[in-house]
Amino acid sequence: MNREQESNKATLSGELVSNFEFSHEFYGEGFYITMLASERESTVKDIIPIMVSERLIDVKAEWEGRFVEVSGQFRSYNKHENGRRHLELSVFVREFEEIEFEHEEPGSGNDENRIFLDGYICKEPKYRETPLGREITDILLAINRQYGKSDYIPCIAWGRNAVYASCLEVGTRLQIDGRIQSREYQKQIEDGVYETRTAYEVSISKLTVVEETEE
Repeated sequence: MNREQESNKATLSGELVSNFEFSHEFYGEGFYITMLASERESTVKDIIPIMVSERLIDVKAEWEGRFVEVSGQFRSYNKHENGRRHLELSVFVREFEEIEFEHEEPGSGNDENRIFLDGYICKEPKYRETPLGREITDILLAINRQYGKSDYIPCIAWGRNAVYASCLEVGTRLQIDGRIQSREYQKQIEDGVYETRTAYEVSISKLTVVEETEE
């Protein structure tokens, strides 16, 4: 495993809730996207986009309703739409395996959802409190990729981690363990008109500041 793969590792399991749709082609290789539902212990399901090469599996097959385990990297892409640019996130799959349905009952928490990131804070952390008093800090982490590219991954720290992260500076190197989650929100697209959209982010369970040393 090269350093790029070591700094961005995601593993998910769950049910595919749609078939694959064409996303884009790169040097003659087609890439397709679908949605994977990964259930939390609370029975809430995170609906996460996954990107797969046509060379990895038969993307034309009927995949909706089948259970899989995938591993790869959580990547970001800048998408231009209506003259504006926004960040799109998906798991770029390197390994794909169909698995048996193993839930004993809803909320059994058998779906795997874990991610490790090693990157740099690229935007000032934003601390806030929910109406119920829960402490949250939003972090945007830049993960270096090959050929001078980077992935920009929104992350959320909670409680004591939130307080700690709120004091960190841009450029700080962080290692993060957590899970990928989805969240719906209302976006105003014009006066009085709102649209339901989905945000994807990493919910942090553990974070570590890495002290850089000069060689």
